[in-house]
Amino acid sequence: MAEEKGALQSAREWVVEHKLRAVGTLWLSGIVGSIAYNWSRPGMKTSVKIIHARLHAQALTLAALAGSALVEYYDHQQGSGSKVHQYAKQFLSSDSSSSPQKE
Repeated sequence: MAEEKGALQSAREWVVEHKLRAVGTLWLSGIVGSIAYNWSRPGMKTSVKIIHARLHAQALTLAALAGSALVEYYDHQQGSGSKVHQYAKQFLSSDSSSSPQKE
């Protein structure tokens, strides 16, 4: 059970670090899967198949973005903070220490 938790935790950490890559990969796989599904259905024009594939992938992408937002919210609630806050703290503290002091 601990190994599953470790794999799940490492997968979650990867998604947190690479949100846009995860959403883009999900979008691409949604397009490919939907085109493959629609191509197996005879009687539809090619343009309709492509439009359906785009709509399915768009819905899947919206769901992935909502999931990404939930992960970010969960991380924020757990106190680990987001990368934006970590970068802001790092750069704001370095800017204030490197700026010349007025005498």
